[in-house]
Amino acid sequence: MESLFAALSGDFLGTPVYFWVAFIAIVIALLVFDLGILHKDEHEIEAKESLLLYGFYVLIALAFGGWVWWQRGAEAGLEFYTGYLLEQSLAMDNMFVIATIFGFLAIPRIYQHRVLFWGILGVILFRAVLIGLGAAVVNQYNWVLFGFGAFLVFTGIRMFSHKDEEPNLDDNKTFQFITKRFRVTKELHGRAFTVKQPDPKTGKIVTWLTPLAVALIMVEVVDLVFAVDSVPAVFAVTQDTFIVYTSNIFAILGLRSLYFALAAMMNRFRYLQVSLAIILVLVGIKIFLVPLHIHIDTLLSLVVTLSILAGGILFSLWKTRNEPNISAVDHPETGQLEP
Repeated sequence: MESLFAALSGDFLGTPVYFWVAFIAIVIALLVFDLGILHKDEHEIEAKESLLLYGFYVLIALAFGGWVWWQRGAEAGLEFYTGYLLEQSLAMDNMFVIATIFGFLAIPRIYQHRVLFWGILGVILFRAVLIGLGAAVVNQYNWVLFGFGAFLVFTGIRMFSHKDEEPNLDDNKTFQFITKRFRVTKELHGRAFTVKQPDPKTGKIVTWLTPLAVALIMVEVVDLVFAVDSVPAVFAVTQDTFIVYTSNIFAILGLRSLYFALAAMMNRFRYLQVSLAIILVLVGIKIFLVPLHIHIDTLLSLVVTLSILAGGILFSLWKTRNEPNISAVDHPETGQLEP
């Protein structure tokens, strides 16, 4: 027993092991609760259920941040909340692209949660690798933060200048690679990601990917692309690997649950991208100042980020107040599904 206590009290990446164990246990419990209880029987998730589930995930994140605050002090707690809010803000654009992918591949709402759930597992793994590498590089070469800052400023300016462009998935490199390198069925096969079917040339029974698997792969790639922006942004708040990683994962868990509410009214958030561009530029400037030992108060960063995000949401809803809600993903024709 003493050896177990000693192991849990040990240090991993600058944080006691028991912090990591607690975080992993919470995430596993949430995933089991989500798939094993809430969505044991697949069904279409309506906006109300989506909002309630999002509220539940927010409460869990707030409670976890409160525990970090209690155990490690106010500064660590504020860093967690700021990183959480920043990741949620920047990842919202990710949700819009995911909705476009589902519409492009005609994925019915009843199966979209399945793709998002298994996509979370990829997020947990890939973010761990990306954040671990980022932390190692920053700790070894502090000057790399200059590069992070410049990249975020450039990305924010580019996002602002391309704010009205729609993603063109017909020319998407990931989609083209998958369809050229793998056998992909034209129709869905229920909830299956792969099916066994005869090869049209040889007649042998081989494995085919379904559009559901294509959607999962594209969602994972999109998350990696967006992580290139959001992960360096959180490093502007803190270089604590534990806080960067946990705030990222809690934010993604919450946003994935909010997806169905957002997808039902994508057109109402037309001006949100401008807010996200401003946030990226400001965060880029903040991270650029870190190696110069110029510190911007964490609470101030939290308030500014929240204000810009809330302003973008409220302005978008006000400007589009007379427009009907338009879902980014409509039901595909029933003929695209197998009986």
